[in-house]
Amino acid sequence: MAITKGAKKAHRASLRKRVFNVRRKRALAEGVKASRATVGKDRKEQIVKLSEAYAAIDKAAKRGVIKKNTASRKKARLSALLKKTNAK
Repeated sequence: MAITKGAKKAHRASLRKRVFNVRRKRALAEGVKASRATVGKDRKEQIVKLSEAYAAIDKAAKRGVIKKNTASRKKARLSALLKKTNAK
């Protein structure tokens, strides 16, 4: 446990920041899951969900919840999945 005054303050701040990070990460997971769920459905619906997933991924990367390359990889794999299913 934190002993010094500064360490206690930093711990309180980290607990506050954690709430936002968890919320952002949950939004990211839900966006990706919703986009994956559109496989085999209407193309317009896929585009809308893919756009929402991209926004969630980019926001998570911007805030430092995930790294930039991780965000890029997630977006590439998601678009490749949807492209592959539409080619059939």
